Amino acid sequence: MREPSRRAIRTISLSITGFLAFALIVAAQEPAGPQTDAPPAVAPPPPPPRPASTERIIVPSGTRIAVALENGISTRSAKAGDSLYFHTTFPITQNNRIVMPVGCYLRGELIESKRPGRVKGKGEFRLRLNTLIFPNGYTVNLTAAPRSADSGGKETMDSEGKVTGPGGKGHDVGTVAETTVAGAGIGAIAGGAKGAGIGAGVGGLLGLGAVLLTRGPEAELPRGSSLDIVLEHELTLDASQIQFTNLGQALPITPPPARPDN
Repeated sequence: MREPSRRAIRTISLSITGFLAFALIVAAQEPAGPQTDAPPAVAPPPPPPRPASTERIIVPSGTRIAVALENGISTRSAKAGDSLYFHTTFPITQNNRIVMPVGCYLRGELIESKRPGRVKGKGEFRLRLNTLIFPNGYTVNLTAAPRSADSGGKETMDSEGKVTGPGGKGHDVGTVAETTVAGAGIGAIAGGAKGAGIGAGVGGLLGLGAVLLTRGPEAELPRGSSLDIVLEHELTLDASQIQFTNLGQALPITPPPARPDN
C-alpha cells in the first residue's frame, strides 16, 4: 500500500508544479496595470468664436473736422486730378468717446484749377476729400469739402470749397502809376514841360503793356495751411476698429510762410 501512495503523491505534485508554471507564464504575458474596456477620452470641442462687434458709429453730415495741408497748392502749377494730403489736428468725440483721433490722414484731389487772366479774372481751384485713414490703418471713404482756410494770404472760399485768389487791380494801378511817373521824370530832363508830358504818356503806355502781359495773383494754399472741412454725408464707422481711449498723436505742423500783400 505504501508504494502506490507515493506514486499518487508524486503525480499530484507534478500536476501542481505544472499548473503553477503555466500560471506564471500567462501572468508574465499580461500587460502591467489595470485594464479596462473603456474607450479613450475625447477632448471637448473648442468654444465657438465670439461674433465680431456689430456696433456702428454714425458721424453726422455737417461735422467739422480741423485738418492741416501736407502739400501746398497753387494755380501756377496745379491741375485737376492732383492728389492732396491732410492730417487731422483736433479729435472728434461722440458720447464721451474719441471716434476720430488726432493724426488721422485724409486724401483728396483737385477737381478743377484755373489760373488768373492777364486782363481780368482771378485764380481759382476747387478740392474734395474722399479718403480717411486712421492711425491703425482702418480706411473708410468719405465726402467732405473745406469751408474755411487760414493760408496767410487773401484767398477766399465759398460754401462748395472753391478757393479764389485775390484780385490784382490795385497792383495793376500801381504799375501804371509808377511807369507814368518814371516816364514823366525822364521826359522833363530831356525836354522840359513838353517832354514831361510826352514822357508821362510813354510811361503810361509801358505800364499798361506790363499789366496786359502779366497775370494776376495766383490762388494758393501753402503747405501747413489750416482748414476746416465739413462732411457732406454721414460717415459710418465700424466700432471694432476704433480705439476709443486713444487721443492720437499730434503731428508737426509747418506754418504757412509769410506772404506779401497783393
